[in-house]
Amino acid sequence: MTHDIFGQDSSLTDAAALQDWNAVQMGVLAHAAVTADHLGALLKAAPDFALAHAIKGLSLLMLGRRELLPAAREALRDAKAQYQGALPRERKYVDALENWLAGRASQAVRRMEEVLDEFPQDTLAMKLSHGIRFILGDPGGMRASIERVMPAYEPDHAGRGYLLGCHSFALEETGDYERAANTGRQALWMAPDDAWGLHAVAHVHDMTGNARSGLDWLEGREQAWAHCNNFRYHVWWHKALMHLDLGQMAEAIALYDTEIRKDKTDDYRDISNATSLLVRLELEGVDVGTRWEELSNLCASRTEDGSLIFADLHYLLALTGHRKEDAHKLVQRIHADAERGGSEACARMADPGCAAADGLEAFGDGNYKAAFAHLSAARGTLQLAGGSHAQRDVFERITIDAGLRAGQLDAVEAILDDRRSNRGGTEDNYALARRILIAEGRNPSSAKSVPAE
Repeated sequence: MTHDIFGQDSSLTDAAALQDWNAVQMGVLAHAAVTADHLGALLKAAPDFALAHAIKGLSLLMLGRRELLPAAREALRDAKAQYQGALPRERKYVDALENWLAGRASQAVRRMEEVLDEFPQDTLAMKLSHGIRFILGDPGGMRASIERVMPAYEPDHAGRGYLLGCHSFALEETGDYERAANTGRQALWMAPDDAWGLHAVAHVHDMTGNARSGLDWLEGREQAWAHCNNFRYHVWWHKALMHLDLGQMAEAIALYDTEIRKDKTDDYRDISNATSLLVRLELEGVDVGTRWEELSNLCASRTEDGSLIFADLHYLLALTGHRKEDAHKLVQRIHADAERGGSEACARMADPGCAAADGLEAFGDGNYKAAFAHLSAARGTLQLAGGSHAQRDVFERITIDAGLRAGQLDAVEAILDDRRSNRGGTEDNYALARRILIAEGRNPSSAKSVPAE
């Protein structure tokens, strides 16, 4: 028996395989692009290592793609074949994969928390609990999970910097902005490649309406996310949002073209970056040209997926107003999944999915009264769709603009007040501009379209 980089017992006995396993774990924490290479090498060198098969399966599920389910089931089968030779802690990961494949992601979280009950220094279990809770829209759970294991981390623990990065993000998502910013800076000092911690501080700047300081924070720190897998596109997305809030539309569009959509992937996280940025630009009166064509073509092929409501709603952003038949097909499928039930994903299709999807479709059709009614109904539970406050804010903006166009000025002002309260009492330029429209009784659709450069 050996010990991994976090001091946990491991059933691996080969030194080279253990080195790859340590690289896999550190790669997961750093969102490193090379993680898959290390996992492939590990599976080849130690095919009897059940935990590696479990991590492969869990990683596939996090991609939120129906066509990857057979590969995830195969990973579970391979992990189960080695189950008896695994340590009790390692078996919990296999159990987590089995739970998630059965449609109970929250049970997978519970398995990770059971690991942490006995092994609080298992940073991989901490990260997986954090990541799945993020998908499930559980920021309070993210924070509680991290804070209960923090006393077990000495300053020289290999995972401490990444733990702080996760804590920073959980603090931000639960509204503790000052602590979040300080913790994120400490995380990056301890782990210079902790893109998650760096991006948590970017979230703080977004939520407090401080785009200029946000750009200053990201400037010169590009190496903190250059090594990343597609998560690097998301950090560039944050930078584009900051430019947008400062009215620097050309800079935002340039980042869209050169970084955010540098690689035309159909990963739902990349699609969400792209669609939500284009929507924000259009709400500000920017003509985004033909950029929707690429996205709508990709999203039209995802209408039957149904893995995550967060993904579906972002696919809808590319389809409504552009490919209406495909948009309606996706909305119908969301309703069908909601009626079928049987999994936590289907429960989220029902609430908040159905109301949010109906609202987005109505907005794309120009039926702003119906759009506002549906989207307002979804607001209270939209967090269950997963993602961050910053990511879900695109739906808040659509709700606000639908209300303005429908003449629901008092109701919109109440939403703006609530939005300001959730952002620490501050407002960004978007909210201030909408308050001016309310004061003047004007419709945002009357704004002159500005062509993208």
